[in-house]
Amino acid sequence: MRRVIERWSRDQVLALAPDAASQKAAAGAGAPAKWSGTGALPDVVWGECKGSGATPYRACVDLSEPAYKCSCPSRKFPCKHVLGLLLLWATGEVPDGGEPAGWADEWLRQRRERAEKQEEAKATREPRSPNGPADGPGDGPAAGSATSAQRETRVTAGLSELERWLADQIAHGIAGTQQTGLADWAELGRRLVDAQASGVAGAVARLPRLLREEHWPGMLLGEYALIHLLAVAHRRTAELPDPLRDTVRSRVGFPVSRESVLASPRLRDTWDVIGSRDEEQDRLVARRVWLQGRATGRAALVLSFAPIGQVLDASLVTGMTVDAELAFYPGSSPLRALVAETHGTSARTAAAHRACRPPGMRLTRVPALIAGVLAGDPWTDSWPVVIGGVVPARDALLDEEGNGLPLHPEGGVPWRLLAVSGGHPVTVAAEWTPRGLRPLTVWDEEDQAVRL
Repeated sequence: MRRVIERWSRDQVLALAPDAASQKAAAGAGAPAKWSGTGALPDVVWGECKGSGATPYRACVDLSEPAYKCSCPSRKFPCKHVLGLLLLWATGEVPDGGEPAGWADEWLRQRRERAEKQEEAKATREPRSPNGPADGPGDGPAAGSATSAQRETRVTAGLSELERWLADQIAHGIAGTQQTGLADWAELGRRLVDAQASGVAGAVARLPRLLREEHWPGMLLGEYALIHLLAVAHRRTAELPDPLRDTVRSRVGFPVSRESVLASPRLRDTWDVIGSRDEEQDRLVARRVWLQGRATGRAALVLSFAPIGQVLDASLVTGMTVDAELAFYPGSSPLRALVAETHGTSARTAAAHRACRPPGMRLTRVPALIAGVLAGDPWTDSWPVVIGGVVPARDALLDEEGNGLPLHPEGGVPWRLLAVSGGHPVTVAAEWTPRGLRPLTVWDEEDQAVRL
């Protein structure tokens, strides 16, 4: 049985583009006059686009992942022809029904065969040890245990030195930080990397941006307090409850294997993809995709990474809903998750979720929600929220009673959000940060998701 995919919006299609130039080129490639032999089934779209040569480019999209195929020589992925085809499909210009062209059917058949072989290989794989993940206590060879013990010793020593460094900073004052801070933090970060406390080193590496702020002294003291709290928490991990201990170790930089996460209990729900954001980190692009469960109200973050210029995972598109099982990383305020398994969606279910905004909470409930999150994980610096019935202003979201939450100052005036709202209440998905909300998505009067 084919999985039914609800039709995407223009914004959802353009969100797949690898760069702004591809978005612009897609508009030209999406002209209906350029296309022939187009067709669509519940989970696939195909067509031929006239190019500069005599032979048209053949483009096909498996909507269930999504995955793309085009005969053009472009190194960008997806290319402008695939994006143009999806734009046609999004606007209803591609006829439904029929059978895929032979070349498209062959590509889909090969994909199915590869998927079946992967499932067979997975089924015949030896079962995991009941003792837990391979990098857990008591597993693996003695050399592995020795290496783990060595890392524990290094991290403990490095964080003890960090505590002494922070005490010296407070004792001598931070007035001279603008002159000496960059060099001091660079050296401290190198020592923490050597101590294999990569998470704390990352927190130190983010300190220089504070010096650009008007009220940097207070903000710096706040960051120092959080780093000190993490170092002390690591020193006293034996006294902490298991979920908080997991959070502390993760924040310090101890890895959690993908296998151990997937082996943990899963949560199945119909998940709304409420927004996404890409950012560069150390020559990598990190994609943060936020989800919210329809039945559970649970928030989730799915992360993916790729070198700059390479293709990022595009299986979760803003505005779509997916019936899936998520496995969450351990912690006291668990948020990051892996998509463990997706399930087929019936035509009736797909129709029910088409052009349907996710449920939003009242604006006045957001502070209590964030307070609960921070009580579990004081180092949380972002959390997704969906807020209903708010009217955006230049620097805040307001409810009908005049209550407001500020927007992040670096976001500037949210012109697109203001345009969609037109002064009327809307549902907005945003990323909470200590400095304000970063709007991600707004749902218009037709309940279509508009990326911001």
